[in-house]
Amino acid sequence: MNNNIEIIPLPKSKWKGATIPLTTRSDSYYDFDIKPLDDKGCTITLTKKPSEKEIIHTPEEYDYPDSLYQDHWEGAEAFGVVGDNGELKACIEVCPEEWANRLMVTELWICDELRGIGLGKRLMDKAKEVAKTQGRRAITLETQSCNTNAIGFYLHQGFELIGFDTCCYTNADIDRREVRINLGFFFHREPRRN
Repeated sequence: MNNNIEIIPLPKSKWKGATIPLTTRSDSYYDFDIKPLDDKGCTITLTKKPSEKEIIHTPEEYDYPDSLYQDHWEGAEAFGVVGDNGELKACIEVCPEEWANRLMVTELWICDELRGIGLGKRLMDKAKEVAKTQGRRAITLETQSCNTNAIGFYLHQGFELIGFDTCCYTNADIDRREVRINLGFFFHREPRRN
């Protein structure tokens, strides 16, 4: 792990609108098998499967590519790594959900050259630190069923599945293998009642 790389605040006055060149690549995905809800319940199974070909999603596919301090994230804060030439090399953006007393990770990105050295954990630790300082009960984030590398990282960081949306992006998200997955990290968890 390289602790010499400094994570610094990225103030809104300087970084608002900074594009995050987030490209996802995966050779696997989580497939959904959902038996319809009826008066007895339903069954939902997520199974990790290999993809026949690499799944790639680039910023050019979307009308609203990822960027820091988007207007709808009121109260967002960002932290990251800036290169010698002032270019963004890694970032995490968090935004409070006041009504739910949670902190949402709205962006997490690391350039290819800085991957695999523990920087993702350090950025996520920063989000956990912000959440604790603000007294939040949980941290939430969104990823996609085809972003299995990210899902593995988040699970390793203590996150768990809290929900999904099978029509968030299109009406064919399951077939496209890009279902919105919501994950959560809980600071204090009440035991489940049976």
